[in-house]
Amino acid sequence: MRIELASLDETPVSPCIGVCRMDADGLCIGCRRTLAEIARWGTMSNDDRKRWMREQQPLRPPPRP
Repeated sequence: MRIELASLDETPVSPCIGVCRMDADGLCIGCRRTLAEIARWGTMSNDDRKRWMREQQPLRPPPRP
């Protein structure tokens, strides 16, 4: 039996850095997603995830100290 490894294009994309706490603005202090976006992430295509990371994530304010 031969097992094919997934290409990098098939690797699930995520902005998660393992710092999972919500701030007062309702955004995760690590990835800057809302709870709704985090919940929806598992059903999104990699193209949609990449689009969110390219278009939405840069617009999010940095975490407050």
